[in-house]
Formats: sequence, structure tokens, C-alpha cells
Amino acid sequence: MASIPEYYAGKNVLITGGTGFMGKVLVEKLLRSCPGVKALYLLVRPKAGQSMQQRVSDMMTCKLFDRVREDDPDFHQKIIPISSELTQPGLAIGPEDVEKLSACINVVFHCAATIRFDEPLKHALQLNVIATQQLLSLAKQMHHLEAFVHISTAYANCNRKHIDEVIYPPPVDPKKLIESVEWMDDGIVRDITPRLIGDRPNTYTYTKALAEYLVQQEQDKLNIAIIRPSIVGASWQEPFPGWIDNFNGPSGVFIAAGKGILRTMRANNDAVADLIPVDVVINLTLAAGWYTAECRPKTALVYNCTSGGINPFHWGEIEHHVMSSFKRNPLDQAFRRPNANITSNYLINQYWILVSHKFPALIYDLVLRLSGQKPQMMRIFNRLHKAIGLLEYFSSQDWEWNSENMSMLLSQLTPEDKKVRIVHIVHSTYCRFWATFSTRLIQSEQCLLHLTPSHAGYIRRNIRYTFNTLLVVFIWRVFIARSQMARNIWYFVVNLCFKFLSYFRASSTITN
Repeated sequence: MASIPEYYAGKNVLITGGTGFMGKVLVEKLLRSCPGVKALYLLVRPKAGQSMQQRVSDMMTCKLFDRVREDDPDFHQKIIPISSELTQPGLAIGPEDVEKLSACINVVFHCAATIRFDEPLKHALQLNVIATQQLLSLAKQMHHLEAFVHISTAYANCNRKHIDEVIYPPPVDPKKLIESVEWMDDGIVRDITPRLIGDRPNTYTYTKALAEYLVQQEQDKLNIAIIRPSIVGASWQEPFPGWIDNFNGPSGVFIAAGKGILRTMRANNDAVADLIPVDVVINLTLAAGWYTAECRPKTALVYNCTSGGINPFHWGEIEHHVMSSFKRNPLDQAFRRPNANITSNYLINQYWILVSHKFPALIYDLVLRLSGQKPQMMRIFNRLHKAIGLLEYFSSQDWEWNSENMSMLLSQLTPEDKKVRIVHIVHSTYCRFWATFSTRLIQSEQCLLHLTPSHAGYIRRNIRYTFNTLLVVFIWRVFIARSQMARNIWYFVVNLCFKFLSYFRASSTITN
């Protein structure tokens, strides 16, 4: 077979979600490692007052594309945006664009999805299931299509402890569910959502499982591959270590811990944190597209892209390495000194939330009110607690993923194509890269916590001592009110101090 760069030379590639985190890395990797690729068509929607051309232009100025820019200053000519909207019928692609795509596309990479765990079911169905269904309809019109690669998640079947590289029966027929919720009011759908998702933790994993089933149903008409990455994090090596552009998942937790906001988190220290670098996922995705097109498997192949079974890393180790990194390189204008701890005990976690999160937040908001400013810290903590609560399901237990297909695929690669180095990831170094680049991101964009230098310094110097003093006084008052022994000790100490002061005053008078 041809090598991966040789295969993609002269090919036209369609990418959904190309302006998202994984989509950007996929675009960069194709342009840099497969310079012979003919064109990349990106489905893009206008957003926040920006046209699709502006969004793509802003994306190409990102630091991520520095290496591509050095090799080919005109690389942007290979990127062709196509106006699209996943929530609209036919993906809102115009007839001329449909005709153009049908005539030239060779490979489709479907990366677009909503990754919000608490997305309302109706919206999650629209973005993750119905949009996939409509993209498959478009793909079946493409005359020269050689591979359709769908990005799913390793947690699509997280209600199972052992997950093989197969498509499991869906919890419900996706088409019947879509027909049912179309006429329902949003409130009704919200009320029945817990019954529908059953033993899955959220609408994200539920709808991704439904989308996998829909994709599998087209395996007789299309050459299909399904990639299931676990928790996708910052880059390991390509295009440079530690790149990330969002605060989703662990990134937001890392930054909150580095800022001194997060002091406690409920997780199992001994549970495997199945983190997978984004460049490893993208390398596997490109390889899967190459293998699917070249070998044309009779059935859709599923690739569990995980690291826990090959190179396990635990949540307790993450806590150690991330905290060590932030203590060596503290963030500017931190709320408090970084000192986050992980516990699996619910009561202990609730105690530390009260003592280390809510009480300091109330004190800080009181300072802001007294200085005539709008309180903000309690609101930030409420958002943080909600985000961490959504992650608890995944940070408190283990899964076993079979990865035979992934091993088979890696064995088919030529030596120069073997870029998926899961075994060789050094997790301590990886966490340091991740935390370091996240630090740069938060300091450049300032989008998590805005503290003026004066307030930040005030908080760093005084809030810990003020809070500890108030806590000691409060506990002591409770003891005095409830314990005769504590009252006797208190009276003895006060009496002793009074006698000492009387003696000191008398001695001073005699001396004078």
C-alpha cells in the first residue's frame, strides 16, 4: 500500500468541526504531514457576528499553524470554507455546494458534535445524531468517496465496564426517538430525559451511542471507520508539546487549581485517568482513513483510542504533577496559593467545599461589596462545582477497552508513518506541558478570573489568615457553649492572663 502522505496526495477532504479543537489539529496535521493534499473543505457556520471566511481566517492565524506557515506561506489557498449549519435541514448546504462536494470529495472526517455533558436531549440529538444522519445522506451522493471516518467517544458505552471494538445495540431505535421528540415540548423532553438515558451519565454519551449505530447502518454503502478517543487533552508532540485552545474537561480543572480557586475535587486517586493527547487521536484518525480507503474492510471498523490499558496513569498522579508544576510556576493574580486535593469520600469533599471554597468566596465577595464592586467569586465557584460534578462519573471509576483494531492498524503502517506513540508518553512530562500551555492560554485571554493586582495581592496576603482566625474563633465558641471543661479552661487562661498583667503593672509601679 501507499504511505499515508502518498495516499492523501491529490485528495479532496471534507471536514466537519474543522474550527473546533480536534478539527484544527486535523487540518494542521494534513497540511503539514501530507503537503500533497489537494484541498480541505470545511463545513463552517457564521458565529458571533463573524462570517465563515472570517472564522477560518482567524483560525489560520493561530500559533498552531506556525510550522505549516513556515513550510508553505500560501497554505490557506488549500482551505475552502463551505457555509453550513448542523441544526438545519440538509445541513443548510446550498445546492451548488452540494453538487461541488458530490463531484470531488474523496474522504470525509466527521468531527463536529456538541461535547457539553448537560446539553438538553433535543439539542444533543440534533447536533450529534440528526446531523450525522444528514451527513451520511450527503456522503452517499459523493461519486468518488473512499472513506467516511466518524469521531465518537470511548465513553459512548460507559454503562459497560469492558468495552470491545464493536457497535453495541442502541438503547432505543434512533429514528423512532427522533420522530417522537420532534412533536414534544422542550419541557416534556426534559422530564423524560433521565428515563431515556437510563444508566448513562449524560446526554452526550447517550447520543454518541445512537450516532454510532446510525453510522454502522450505512456500512454496506460506505467504507466506514469509527474512532473512539477517551479524554482528549493537550498535544504531546505535534506540532509542539502542550497546545490546547479551550478550558473544557481537565483543562478547566487544571487552571482552577493553578489559580488557587479549586482546593478539593471528588475522584478516586487509584482510578485510571484515561487521558489521550489530541495529536495521538488525529494521527490515528488519518491512519484509519488511509487504511479504510486502501483496504476497504467489509464491515465498519471501530478503533478504541485509549491509553489506560497500555500506559495507565492515575488521578492521584495527575494531582501531584499538576500541583508541582503550578507551585514551581505560579499563575499571575492567583486567588490563593495552589493546593488542591483529591478525595473519594463524599462527606470529606463536602466539608472542604464548605471550608475552602464557599467561606473564602463569601469573604472575598464581602470585600468587593464594601469596595463598591460587583461580587463575583460565589458565582465562579458555583460554575466550578457544576463542571466538576459532571466529571465525577468519569474520575471515580475504571473501564477496560479492547484495542486490537488499533494495534492491527499500527502494525500496517510504514516506519515513517508510525507517529502514534501511546506507549512512550511520559505522563509527568505531559502534565507539565499541558499545565504550562494552559497557563499561557489563561494569561493571554484572561477569561476565567479577572482580578486587579491590588485585590489579588490583598487576597493573597490576608484572606487565608482572616479565614483561619474566624474558623478558630467559631470552633472555640462552639466548644465553650457546649462543654463545661472548655469553659473552665477558658476561665483559667483568662484569669492567669489577668494575674500576669496585674503583676506586670505592679512591678512597673514599684520600679518607677
